[in-house]
Amino acid sequence: MNIVVVESPAKAKTINKYLGPGYEVLASFGHIRDLPAKDGSVDPNADFHMLWEVDPKSNQRVNDIARALKGATKLILATDPDREGEAISWHVLEVLKEKKALKAQAVERVVFNAITKQAVTEAMKNPRKIDAALVDAYLARRALDYLVGFTLSPVLWRKLPGARSAGRVQSVALRLVCDRELDIEKFVAHEYWSIVARLATPRNDTFEARLVGADGKKIQRLDIGSGAEAEAFTRDLENAVFKVASVEAKPARRNPPPPFTTSTLQQEASRKLGFSPAHTMRLAQRLYEGIDIGGETVGLITYMRTDGVDVAPEAVTAIRGMIGKQYGKDYVPDAPRAFQQKSKTAQEAHEAVRPTDPNRLPNQVAKHLDRDQARLYELIWNRAVASQMQSAELERTTVDIAAKVGARMLDLRATGQVVKFDGFLTLYQEGFDEPADDDEARRLPAMNRGEILEKQAINSSQHFTEPPPRYSEAALVKRMEELGIGRPSTYAAILQVLQDRGYVRIEKKRLMPEDKGRVVVGFLESFFQRYVEYDFTANLEEQLDRIANHEIDWKQVLQDFWTDFIGAVNDIKDLRVTQVLDALNDLLAPHVFPPRADGADPRQCPNCATGKLSLKLGRFGAFIGCSNYPECNFTRQMTPGAEGAVAGTKVLGEDPATGLEVSLRAGRFGPYLQLGEQSKEKGAEKPKRAGLPKGVAPEDIDLERALALLSLPREVGIHPEDGEPIVAGIGRFGPYVKHGKVYANLEEGDDVLNIGLNRAITLIAEKKLKPGKGRRFGADPGKTLGDHPEKGGPIIVKKGRYGPYVSHDGVNATLPNDMTPDAVTLEQAVGLLEARIVKGGGKPGKSAGKGKKAAKPKAEAKAEAGAAPTARRPVGRKQAAGKTPAKPTAAKKPAAKAKPARKAKAAE
Repeated sequence: MNIVVVESPAKAKTINKYLGPGYEVLASFGHIRDLPAKDGSVDPNADFHMLWEVDPKSNQRVNDIARALKGATKLILATDPDREGEAISWHVLEVLKEKKALKAQAVERVVFNAITKQAVTEAMKNPRKIDAALVDAYLARRALDYLVGFTLSPVLWRKLPGARSAGRVQSVALRLVCDRELDIEKFVAHEYWSIVARLATPRNDTFEARLVGADGKKIQRLDIGSGAEAEAFTRDLENAVFKVASVEAKPARRNPPPPFTTSTLQQEASRKLGFSPAHTMRLAQRLYEGIDIGGETVGLITYMRTDGVDVAPEAVTAIRGMIGKQYGKDYVPDAPRAFQQKSKTAQEAHEAVRPTDPNRLPNQVAKHLDRDQARLYELIWNRAVASQMQSAELERTTVDIAAKVGARMLDLRATGQVVKFDGFLTLYQEGFDEPADDDEARRLPAMNRGEILEKQAINSSQHFTEPPPRYSEAALVKRMEELGIGRPSTYAAILQVLQDRGYVRIEKKRLMPEDKGRVVVGFLESFFQRYVEYDFTANLEEQLDRIANHEIDWKQVLQDFWTDFIGAVNDIKDLRVTQVLDALNDLLAPHVFPPRADGADPRQCPNCATGKLSLKLGRFGAFIGCSNYPECNFTRQMTPGAEGAVAGTKVLGEDPATGLEVSLRAGRFGPYLQLGEQSKEKGAEKPKRAGLPKGVAPEDIDLERALALLSLPREVGIHPEDGEPIVAGIGRFGPYVKHGKVYANLEEGDDVLNIGLNRAITLIAEKKLKPGKGRRFGADPGKTLGDHPEKGGPIIVKKGRYGPYVSHDGVNATLPNDMTPDAVTLEQAVGLLEARIVKGGGKPGKSAGKGKKAAKPKAEAKAEAGAAPTARRPVGRKQAAGKTPAKPTAAKKPAAKAKPARKAKAAE
């Protein structure tokens, strides 16, 4: 018997069918061990010795492999064909050696780029040994990410309260987003005008031409800078005689783009399908590992983590044959196309992403896939097939027109393009992040030199230059690839980590930096500038590639990095918080202190007029406060124009019952209402305050509504069954009604200020019917998707306190952000539940947070994106915002059974 080890159960199931009797295929479920999330897991003083830990679930799977090896003749390690896959094989082999599970069995390593019967059986004929250089590159990357995370993150926690973590690659990607936002804030718009003439040929065919020159000088896009200039040109053109000066038609060819790499797949899926990079990779993983088609499980695409653009010769032949059958011989070029990667950092260790069999047409396969899988497969298929199709043949026409008015000559130009042969465009056209100028896409009427043209209209349009656009996820991936930051397997994880940390958010499909993200980047740029430089990070990635190519020693790379890095950390140990704030005030000034309309000092306090605004650091992050504190208690959020922000204090009127002033104020957590002023006497009670309900804008608050909110909680009425009062108020989780110890959240359409007794009783009664284990939220009965295909029993999708999730036999799995309860399929639910089981999810009360190994996807994000694993924060004494911090107490040592580091399967 031969024992084959792969990563996932889906992959194991597919391969087991191909190999048949004589082979047993087992899954490791990703990495079986990782660095414990505690100090000392990597020891620079002991030649970078790394302490590995196997968690209980993985230990059980290793024991299963060890038991299967008894009596076996061979161990075949068949994990993914990349750096991370090599590392998983190495970990499995090392642990089996420690367990003394290997006796006389031969050990082989096999790789295949596609999960098809031919690819797998061919790989079994060509085994090799584990590639030590690939393992060394993995060890270097893992050690670097650990050392940066566990050394830099505690510094952030001490100097920037509210900061989550910093990572080797994550922080550089965050800097890209923040730098773009700073460019937008600094941008000054400039006015410019365009002038277009609508003309007609002698045959009465109309077209448009732009003004491009005057008096022998060229006019560029921004040259006409005022309405007066535009009016002068328009006046002359209204009286001009138009004549065709030249007509030039040139043939052109447009070649197809290469098949997908990981990066271009994520970019196009984002542009064309609206998928996030993480969702794209989840779908691609399923297509790669195998789909049941007509009783046969087969991988539909090749390995999806790659930076190569080449395609196997036999695949090229199959694609060209399919093109001839489906589209005709005119669409097949004379010779196969060969592509080369333009990126200098590309390793090109694997083929491009392509269908394993081009004859599996998207419309034939779609019935076996869910909607998103089918759409992604079609995109991959179209791109791969188009890459081997004939070029498109175009004709680009340029018409120059002379406009004579008196002694003055003005020049206009019209451009157009005609597709003579569509070629690959019949199947595929590459998307772009920004819309292109569509002038060339227009078709021009026939014209001859010397023809007189009739003027129909002259239009002048005012424009303003626009700032650079914020990054979309696709554009950021593209920019990271251009700079050499990260590698194919890390892009999706980096973006996910930035969102999970709360450093960025997505609005209208664009990445917006959060204030906490900008503060972290500002801190790193001020005190660790070298380590967030694009060139430095790209150079480190290049060194990791050189390790993988047997060119340099991995421990020497670590030593060179660590010597400088720990020196930089030690240099700022005694840095005072005031020094940090001064540096951030200067660096973030365009963001937090934008110029005022009246020209006054943007840092002048609007409340007392004598204080100076500055960044302050509180327990929950940064905010803006006055230097005259506590005499002046003005505060606001970092972003002056943030939604819901209030400038200073707005007096709404007096409370008729108490005579106290009612005011609307800006706080570090958003606008709030206050009754009266804070007394400076020792022990005096704080004035009553109330936050604004979600969805209520500050400008909509008047005195009457403010008094009603300040009066909360209010008694709605007496419950008819027991005579106890029902109270309505706003709590941590939003507006609610309460009866005894039962809380019921208000639903959409309910108003906490005027909800009536009958409605409140109904909500309380409904909550009592589904109490939800002591939580404020009741249990949703959910919708049944169907029975589990392997284990039986219903799979149910429900709406929970923290969002929708699927449930089966006590195992719950949260739906990703891009998946809704109404759209999730049974197959998707099974995949989510399998992933939850892999990362330690089990029966209720046995979550990963109680000593179990945590989720693979999050660990994947940490390992790939260079983020710090979860660690225990040092506990310090309370300090005043913006003041010199007290010396923090020593970090608590982890308990004996510390939470192990999360599994990382981050293939590259």
